[in-house]
Amino acid sequence: MNLQNKRWLFLKKKWVLAAVSAMLLASGCAPALQNDDEVTQENGDETTAVIPTYQISENFYRTIVPFEPGKARGLVVSNLNTRHDIVEFETGLMRIAQENFSPESFFFQEGQVLEEGVVRSWLSRKYTDAQLKEQELTAEENLGLNPVDSGEGSVDERNERAPIYLAHIMEQDYLTKKEDNSLQLDGVVIGLALNSVHYYQKEAYGAQYEFTIPDEKIEEEGKKMAAQVASRLRSMDKTKNIPVTIALFQQAPQNSVTAGNFIAYTHLDAGDGEISDWKAIDEEYVLFPSSTAEENHREDSTYFANFKQDIETYFDNFNGVIGRGLYSGEELTGLKIEIPIQFYGKAEAIGFTQYVTGLVMEHFPAYIPVEVSITSTSGTEALIVKEANAEEPYVHIYE
Repeated sequence: MNLQNKRWLFLKKKWVLAAVSAMLLASGCAPALQNDDEVTQENGDETTAVIPTYQISENFYRTIVPFEPGKARGLVVSNLNTRHDIVEFETGLMRIAQENFSPESFFFQEGQVLEEGVVRSWLSRKYTDAQLKEQELTAEENLGLNPVDSGEGSVDERNERAPIYLAHIMEQDYLTKKEDNSLQLDGVVIGLALNSVHYYQKEAYGAQYEFTIPDEKIEEEGKKMAAQVASRLRSMDKTKNIPVTIALFQQAPQNSVTAGNFIAYTHLDAGDGEISDWKAIDEEYVLFPSSTAEENHREDSTYFANFKQDIETYFDNFNGVIGRGLYSGEELTGLKIEIPIQFYGKAEAIGFTQYVTGLVMEHFPAYIPVEVSITSTSGTEALIVKEANAEEPYVHIYE
């Protein structure tokens, strides 16, 4: 199964899990997690942890209990531009991890190697010798991965010459269970979130300006930074001799209604000291309806337009339909649709959901996986999931 298909399965099962959870809570029951494995874990002190026996699906990692927050937890919210980027960055890393760390034998844990202070220092700019002296820092503390701002030239010239390329660094740890019933760190995945647009101000409280970074420059600088990250990880005791995957994520602009996307990843086996090659990831999120969809994906745009038109004939108080399609090359590998509606009763919501389900099966080709979320001011009303080539969709109406 390729990376793009794993992506769709991951997202689809995430929504299905949410629906199943809602039904279980409503009925007052939950799956029994019996015969969980108790293991020992060393985090400075030896502690007892639990590996849940129950696994949601083969595409989800089991997570160690009690949950151990990442050392740099929370930074992603302030460093990335949109909610879509935050979700895609984290879940996308987990899907890329599956290329080398199987969910059957590895367990997930948020990053425990890179401390918050380390991440912040790597995200900063590199300093000149004069700047180091001015801030009373040593050469060993000059760890910024973003380029030096020499201070020479106009504000525009400085920001275009040396934009902030690296927005965030995310670490995910993958552990295995040993014969002595202990857990061992056997894999680390690092995500480098890169800016597609550099934002800056000319004065402290002035207007915000922007500089669009060329795609080839984003990838070039990302790979340079990845080489430095790999070298630094190999100098650390915890990661000097374990497999490491590093992935490059190009985040979307601040005003984007779709997520950014991963552009490449590399993997270092336990004995590798340097990066030898990269694997390209050819994918893109496209908004429906949009001029981009009409120009580059006319057939899919027509499917969506006909679907949208039929919905508009059903409701006078209709607010709009938005779709976000994931493309792998030219192939649409998944389509998520949001339909916000003002309902005046549960019967109306049920009737509309049934109508939309029929439209999903009628308008979209069988090979396209489709997920529809119907919402109101009260929250999510219904979820419709059609898998690729499925004869029947999954439908859940929330109580």
